[in-house]
Amino acid sequence: MKPIIAIEEFQSIVNQGNLIILDARAGKDAHQNYLEKHIKGARFVDLEKDLATVSSDASKGGRHPLPDLFDFAKTLSELGISENSRIVIYDDKNGANAAARCWWMLYAFGIEKVQVLDSGFQIAEKAGLEMNSGLEHFHQTTIRIPEKWQLPTADIDEVEHLLSEKSATVIDVRDAYRYSGESEPIDPIAGHIPGAINIPLTENLTENGTFLQPEILKENYQKILNNHPEKLIIHCGSGVTACHTILAMAYAGMEIPALYVGSWSEWCRSGQEIAKN
Repeated sequence: MKPIIAIEEFQSIVNQGNLIILDARAGKDAHQNYLEKHIKGARFVDLEKDLATVSSDASKGGRHPLPDLFDFAKTLSELGISENSRIVIYDDKNGANAAARCWWMLYAFGIEKVQVLDSGFQIAEKAGLEMNSGLEHFHQTTIRIPEKWQLPTADIDEVEHLLSEKSATVIDVRDAYRYSGESEPIDPIAGHIPGAINIPLTENLTENGTFLQPEILKENYQKILNNHPEKLIIHCGSGVTACHTILAMAYAGMEIPALYVGSWSEWCRSGQEIAKN
């Protein structure tokens, strides 16, 4: 099952009884936006509460650390998700808001039938999918808890070590102005991890906001990464939008790279060397 689902295929399965739809729109008004209008049957998943365990000290794990597996299992049970569920996730930022992060966490938890809706909420509205308001009602489930996340991650020490050994390629998916240190709208220090290369996540998309075709994505990444170490580590500001590039690489049929969860939000607060260019 490809990790991206087009609106045409989604329309053909949207009324299947075994399908679970997750609304992963993020931001301060996300839940209110969900209550006002969402794809009929969709269940709201909160970036700050369900997809991260936010602490007051971002120097230890960044702004969006992964939750404990037990806590995430509790969230999944409350959402009515089991190991064999078929899940489609959407947001309103072409997958980069929280849908890709949700996909990564579900897949890393061991749930294989999970996809992100290409172009998200906007394409669903444009296609005339039935919408609803208020809360949805569904039954809770029980779910098996894995011993560890099933997709690779990297911590700050590993990133530093592998870069010093020149044995990994670290990709920063933030906008170029943030990478270069021109300005930083969220974290306290601008710049980038020394040795990291910048491939903004927007390069995964067409000018219309849909994902590039898998073969084009693969060709583009192979060209850029030629002569770079094969081991890949992906990061962003806080470990959320990095999942967009991991999703794109999975869609392209490439090996799934490691996610540096702490990302720039951890690195820039930890006394590490910072580069600007």
